[in-house]
Amino acid sequence: MTLLTLTSDIGEKDFLAGAIKGQILQINSSFNIVDITHELSPFNYPQAAYVCRNAIRNFPPGTFHLILVNLFDEKREHLLLAEHNGHFIGCADNGLLTMILEEEPQKVVALNLGKTHQKTVLYCVNIFTKALQEIANGKTLEEVGEPGVAIQVKNHLRPLLGNDWIEGQIIFIDNFENVIVNITKDEFEAQRKGRSFTIVFKRDEVIDKISETYADVPEGEKLALFNSAGYLEIAINKGNAAGLFGLQGFSEKQQQHSTQQFINHRLFYQTVKVYFQ
Repeated sequence: MTLLTLTSDIGEKDFLAGAIKGQILQINSSFNIVDITHELSPFNYPQAAYVCRNAIRNFPPGTFHLILVNLFDEKREHLLLAEHNGHFIGCADNGLLTMILEEEPQKVVALNLGKTHQKTVLYCVNIFTKALQEIANGKTLEEVGEPGVAIQVKNHLRPLLGNDWIEGQIIFIDNFENVIVNITKDEFEAQRKGRSFTIVFKRDEVIDKISETYADVPEGEKLALFNSAGYLEIAINKGNAAGLFGLQGFSEKQQQHSTQQFINHRLFYQTVKVYFQ
């Protein structure tokens, strides 16, 4: 059976998450559907890119991935279907694809939307699934869509670098309110160059070592570690770091705020800075 993952920002309060699966199974009842999440925050591209990137890399080549995030952020007449490192990824042409891959896809085609059809989530799922079914039946990517499409490109959210520091943005808060920062272990070590360090957040909270597990510190104490995806994580052993420290994730919605509001909000809540000595 072909694996097909689903990731979306539609939530699970209404019928859509189930209806999407029904739509897929009508076209191919043998697809093995795996839910990644339907609880992504709307309009939060860095969060969506983090979740999708680290889910996709754990599936075998040949897996299909439907990413139904900000499908109607802009009015477009096509969807995208990409092939990259053996994976097939369907998503809107909204820049998220390049944020997930951290580069441009090896192959990508446009799946045109009918001019007379109402553009709904279920209609888009139908278009995606029919194309994936054709690929499952042996067609190439170029045979199921229009090659040569110029796609929207967005760069993934990178940390800021200085000679003696690195500053990252909070890109995800998990179910335990652990805080994930967009600094990978490789980036951390490359910038560190063997030096000692202090991790500073919310002005006066400091951590000066990397733990291997939550149990490395007493219950209720803060810690930093690199999570299973290799990203810096701020946590409290058996506590809620985000809530207790007032930390919030970076969001695209901040762009709608005034410059001063953005600077103030970001300074205290969205960033984690590492100083090297």
